[in-house]
Amino acid sequence: MALNGRDHLAPPGYRRLTEALSLAPRLLNGFGHLGPRGPVDGPPALVIPGFVATDRTTLELRRAFAEAGFRTHPWALGLNRGARVDTLERLERRLVEVAGDDGKVLVIGWSLGGLFARELARHRPDLVSAVVTLGSPFSGDLRANNVWRLYELVAGHKVDNPPLPRICDKPPVPALALWSRRDGIVAPASARGQPEESDEAVELGCNHMGFGVSRPATRDVVRQTLRFLGSRGLPTP
Repeated sequence: MALNGRDHLAPPGYRRLTEALSLAPRLLNGFGHLGPRGPVDGPPALVIPGFVATDRTTLELRRAFAEAGFRTHPWALGLNRGARVDTLERLERRLVEVAGDDGKVLVIGWSLGGLFARELARHRPDLVSAVVTLGSPFSGDLRANNVWRLYELVAGHKVDNPPLPRICDKPPVPALALWSRRDGIVAPASARGQPEESDEAVELGCNHMGFGVSRPATRDVVRQTLRFLGSRGLPTP
C-alpha cells in the first residue's frame, strides 16, 4: 500500500481516541508477577517500556515472548520518565544482569524504549543479539508525535536536546523496526525510518498502545521477530 504525505507528520488528533480506548486492555492484561517469564533455558530477551510506562504496561508483550520460548525480563527501572543522564548506565547494568552466562540478549523497545534499545545496542553490541523497535520515533522530526510537549514537561528537557544521544544510523547489530500507519501517537515515517537506519521495517496493523497491550498485536510482534531472527541465522527458541 502506498504511503501518503502525512506519514512524516504527527497523527491526526482523532487517533488519540483509539489510543485512549486501549487503556482498558492495558489494565486487564497488566495483572500477574513482574519477574522473568518463559523457559529458564530460553534465549534471553529484555523489554524496555515506552514513555510514562512501566513493566506492568509491557506484561502482555513479555508474556507473548515467553510463550514463544524466550526467557523474558523486565527493565526493572520503574516508570520511564524520559531520558536521564544515567539512563544508559543503568540500562547497561540491567543488560549485564540479564545476559549473565547466556550470551547475547534480544532487546525489544516499545516507543521511547526503542530509542533506548538502539543506543544500548550501540553502547554494548557485544551483549545484544538484535534490536526490535515497536512504534519508536528513532527517525526524522522529534516533534512528529502527539506527546512531545508532555515529554518536555515530565522529562525536564527539550525534546531536541536530550541528555542521551539520538543517532539515526543503524545500530551495529541486526535491527528490526515495527511500525503502523494506524499509530495514534508517533508519525509512521518516524517509526519506519529510512532504509539505511534499520535492517528491515515491517508494518503491523495495530495502534500505538496495541504494540504492548493487545494480545493479537503482541503475538504478531513475536511472529515478525522470530521470522527476522531466523532470516539472519540468529538464535530462536
